[in-house]
Amino acid sequence: MSGETHIRVKDLTMAYGDFVIQRDLDFTIRRGDVFIIMGGSGCGKSTLLKHLIGLMVPAKGEIWFDDIDFWQAPPHRQEMLKRRFGVLFQSGALWSSMTLQENVALPLQEYTELSKREVNEIASLKLALVGLAGFEQFYPAEISGGMRKRASLARAIALDPEVLFFDEPSAGLDPISSQRLDELILEIRDSLGATVVVVTHELASIFTIGNDSVFLDNESRTIIARGDPKMLRDSSENIKVRAFLNRGKV
Repeated sequence: MSGETHIRVKDLTMAYGDFVIQRDLDFTIRRGDVFIIMGGSGCGKSTLLKHLIGLMVPAKGEIWFDDIDFWQAPPHRQEMLKRRFGVLFQSGALWSSMTLQENVALPLQEYTELSKREVNEIASLKLALVGLAGFEQFYPAEISGGMRKRASLARAIALDPEVLFFDEPSAGLDPISSQRLDELILEIRDSLGATVVVVTHELASIFTIGNDSVFLDNESRTIIARGDPKMLRDSSENIKVRAFLNRGKV
């Protein structure tokens, strides 16, 4: 981890019309970190992720990737930035009518000039990296929930992204599958040298993979804590944060 700033959020306000979700968000994400966005249900975690990946326009503020202000960049520059992202949505969002290989191949077909043979080889390699070698011709309905999450992860890393975004990656998984997915996230972060941003409320995952974080508050509608989740759990001055990270025991 270099300590170099990779993503900078400045004075960000998120809103649906006149209804403010979160305001005055200001934080940095270092290159190579696993950065956790956490907070209670309905606080705006997934909404913040949508702003970071370019799906929602801020009501106010800036989001910088290195030296580029995403929302001030022209559309073609925004698209170039998005190609550096890999996204794993909460549902996995695999196409049910496509095999796992075809799902993983989609971004390669859209954004590269590779031949069909090369695309299929890379798709098979990505599936092997997440432990799904031999499952290329299976359909999503034919595999378990944990395997579908891993297949979605394979698709997210198809283009060797600089930044990986995860929305509740462990949702719906049993503890063993969740632990394996956490291990995979760290392995892939290390192999790609990627920065990872994770929305989650799963404490086991937060403490296993996260080394920096922000805590979004429902009531004040802003950040009330930032830093290493373990340090926040043990020594945060905010009782709400300590209660969240200690399962209500403070």
